[in-house]
Amino acid sequence: MQFVYVFNGNRFAGGVFTSQDLADAWIQKHALTGMLTKYPLDVGVWEWAIEAGKFSVKREKDSSPEFIASFTTAGMDHWHYEDGRCIS
Repeated sequence: MQFVYVFNGNRFAGGVFTSQDLADAWIQKHALTGMLTKYPLDVGVWEWAIEAGKFSVKREKDSSPEFIASFTTAGMDHWHYEDGRCIS
């Protein structure tokens, strides 16, 4: 499976990268604060989390379009940055 690294400093993505090293260099260069998350390509996060055993549908609403469209999970690899430095 292929992945991309998406940096969010606010509400929207500020950059998308093919490697964590490229993302990290860009974040450091601009002294950014936010979160870098590793996303799978060509699959929704909801399906990916189910297939990876990080989420299971327990209620009917867990399969609703609204839920799937806004689904996220802490089970995704992610890193927090402050002023360009990775703090987690």
